[in-house]
Amino acid sequence: MTSKFYLYKGLGRKAENGRPWIYIDEINEYDGDYENGDIVEVYNFMNQFIGKGYINDRSKITIRIMTRDINEEIDENFFKKRFKAAYDYRKKVIDTSSCRFVFGEADFLPGLTIDKFEDYFVIQISTLGMDKYRDLIVKILVEEYGAKGVYERSDLATREIEGLEQRKGFLTEAFDTNVQIIENGVKYLVDLENGQKTGFFLDQKENRAAIHRICKDADVLDCFTHTGSFALNAGIAGAKSVLGIDVSQHAVDCATRNSELNGLSDVVKFECHNAFNVLSDWSKEGKQFDVVILDPPAFTKSKNTIKGALRGYKEINLRGLKMVKSGGYFVTCSCSHYFSEELMKKTIAESASDARRTLRQVEFRTQSADHPILWSSDESYYLKFFVFQVV
Repeated sequence: MTSKFYLYKGLGRKAENGRPWIYIDEINEYDGDYENGDIVEVYNFMNQFIGKGYINDRSKITIRIMTRDINEEIDENFFKKRFKAAYDYRKKVIDTSSCRFVFGEADFLPGLTIDKFEDYFVIQISTLGMDKYRDLIVKILVEEYGAKGVYERSDLATREIEGLEQRKGFLTEAFDTNVQIIENGVKYLVDLENGQKTGFFLDQKENRAAIHRICKDADVLDCFTHTGSFALNAGIAGAKSVLGIDVSQHAVDCATRNSELNGLSDVVKFECHNAFNVLSDWSKEGKQFDVVILDPPAFTKSKNTIKGALRGYKEINLRGLKMVKSGGYFVTCSCSHYFSEELMKKTIAESASDARRTLRQVEFRTQSADHPILWSSDESYYLKFFVFQVV
């Protein structure tokens, strides 16, 4: 018999309005026995059904809702339906040769991320409840979506909160984990095994395309270049020269290889530098570019470290703005959910004031459409992307 959990009066509204998470301090009482990972039912204080999902009382997010239909079983057919809905949506809104196939809560599959790179899939499972379905997930990807290979990148420290070990490795027959993809006309070799996250940052796909129009005939600086994606898009768009910098020599080597792959070695070059240090040095030398792009890592992954992140974002934006020629363009973004849009605008404005530069906003964008933002789940909105003209 399925266990039933009842929420305190006044604490069920967010869940009733679509939030998929139930926190431990929202739960008043429950009926029946359960084991962590089991599917349980959630009710409000008036005994009205809200939804059902899996439980783990080791986590502050104790229940993650998977369905609002009391009669829907969480089985193979359920996953097939969820995957079909996710893929049908993406086929409508984005190029699916490589895309985020499943985006956790925003696709009503909490704890599961799946990225598609041509015919190869990378899965990341962050929760105990979803971990139980690993074999089923792989089976569907192979049988229904023609996966030639599936690789797991559940090498997340947060799994330990769930009582799980970090996992990484093949879930099908072994294959070459360096997979070539094409995005916006740019070729990349993606390292599924050792690349960051699941191998490649797909969430900037449409933003990378958006810089094409400002990069033609321009001298471009791309900071925190990683695999060189913005730099390569600038090159494809007809930039005069592109310099991508990253603190990781491994990233610089990967980016250089991608530049060669696209026949852009004469235009798009990469160097290993700490952006914070080198921008300061170059600024003193009077060095400037037509376009400066900042795509830093998330400086904060929790509410507790926002103050430190603020200093980091302000400093890097200040230094970046000083590198832009008058009339040139400045591209800046943040991939931290906790660094809100309002906070980011305030920080950029302060950086511009300190740099004595005036900004004209060209556009504001968020993450690409294969990372949909679920309005009842704030955490699904994380990427903020601005393009400015600097005068």
